[in-house]
Amino acid sequence: MSKRWKFACIFLASALLAGAAVAQQVLTESGAISGIRANGLNVYKGIPFAAPPVGDLRWSPPVHAATWTGTRKADAFAPACMQVGVSMPGETPPAVSEDCLYLNIWTPAKAETETKIKIKTAHEYLPVIVWIYGGGYINGSASMPLYWGDRLAQKGVIVVTIAYRLGPLGFLALPELTRESPHHSSGNYGLMDQIAALQWIQRNIAAFGGDPKCVTVAGQSSGSISVSILMASPLAKGLFQRAIGESGGLFEPLQLAPKYVLANAERDGDKYAASLGAPTLKELRRLPASLLTGNAGGIVHAVIEPYVLPLSPYEAFTSGQQNDVPLLIGSNADEARALVDVSHETAATFDSDLEHSVGQLPPVLVAAYPHATDEVARQAQLGLERDLRFGWDMWAWARLQAETDKSPVFYYSFRQQPPFPADSVYAGWGASHFAELWYVFDHLDQSPWNWTAGDRKLADEMSSYWVNFARSGDPNATGLPSWPAFTNAESKVQYLADPITVGGVANLNSLSVFDVVYTTVRGSPFIAGAMPATKETR
Repeated sequence: MSKRWKFACIFLASALLAGAAVAQQVLTESGAISGIRANGLNVYKGIPFAAPPVGDLRWSPPVHAATWTGTRKADAFAPACMQVGVSMPGETPPAVSEDCLYLNIWTPAKAETETKIKIKTAHEYLPVIVWIYGGGYINGSASMPLYWGDRLAQKGVIVVTIAYRLGPLGFLALPELTRESPHHSSGNYGLMDQIAALQWIQRNIAAFGGDPKCVTVAGQSSGSISVSILMASPLAKGLFQRAIGESGGLFEPLQLAPKYVLANAERDGDKYAASLGAPTLKELRRLPASLLTGNAGGIVHAVIEPYVLPLSPYEAFTSGQQNDVPLLIGSNADEARALVDVSHETAATFDSDLEHSVGQLPPVLVAAYPHATDEVARQAQLGLERDLRFGWDMWAWARLQAETDKSPVFYYSFRQQPPFPADSVYAGWGASHFAELWYVFDHLDQSPWNWTAGDRKLADEMSSYWVNFARSGDPNATGLPSWPAFTNAESKVQYLADPITVGGVANLNSLSVFDVVYTTVRGSPFIAGAMPATKETR
């Protein structure tokens, strides 16, 4: 991390603490809490939404947090869930603990704020945005400064950031765990944490001025994958009324991901347990949590199992069984630049490098990314990784939602190139993975870069779109560029840059090749049999 970045973080923390006072007391189901009041907001940090998942509760569904007497201080972030590394380059590694099921809340104080949002009475409830962090289910934190909800809250919403278990602690499947479960399932404990947090919000958010019937789930990368899963999970039904997904979804044919099936996930779990020298569940629960982190054994993915996720998101959508709510989704023009080093890519090594990176691909898919020269090969590698990891999933998600012909979908392509310094870890990223986050949260000032007036205008517009969508299910409002809904007939996409324009689906030709390949694998055309959600299936 550069000295400039460290200074900016210290300055930011000092500025936010300056003038802070104790926020009003709030009574939750577990007891009273007090937070911090600053900049026209009440901020509550480190609120437990479930009991610590330790001891016998390791690899168990979350249970209610214990009650307390007196007033609990909610003025400091709790440790993040066990992890290694960081979810985003340049991030300060968070303190970690297995005791990590906490959430944070930013809410406008019941007075005029700096943006002249006024809450007239305690009964004028506000929309709620629930943020699910990314990090590949390996790392991530609900307290990362870029995710703080202060700027969005000043526009008239409540922002909640939630934690969930990661890595093997969050996603281990085992035959012994399945036998222990009354639902005959295992894995997906991290997803259960997300659902438990949403249930807590339903029971408690009104005490903070939030409307439990106007909740938006939102996430980026694996947080966005989580949103696609929550839309497919019967356990999440009724827990949210809008959904936002940024650069992540789970819609590829299940035939290409057999490890996601419970029986296969259990076999992988057995192999992982054996590698730790702890072949029984009792022994596994005695191991230090620090041994159960990262991408160990590949135990970092959702599981198709009877309880949380009985159908893949694709199957849920095509059978009309998804949680059908208004949807705002998209991806970035240069996603892969933040994730893939192509500096040594050559035309001669393109095929072998690709096979080493993602496995053997069908020739028709490789041919969709010409790589005759070294420079073209570098661009081809970036393009294929962009479409494979993010672009196709978001296009698929948009089409599946549009096919229901019920709740609208608003589709974007983020194309702005932030002024990443040449001497920073973000150099050369462009409109890469992560890049939209500074604009969505209107947090340009967290980074001391040469932001232009156009950057600031776009950050104001994008954060307003997100807030408007949380409020009404539609990002549009007076004073903003019109954002048309995406339909399968017209396929209009909002290009988020300065200036904002409307275009078609980006990289459509290469994305269409994925459709051809996936149709062959799946054995049926994309969205064949898709049907509108009915009252019975919603």
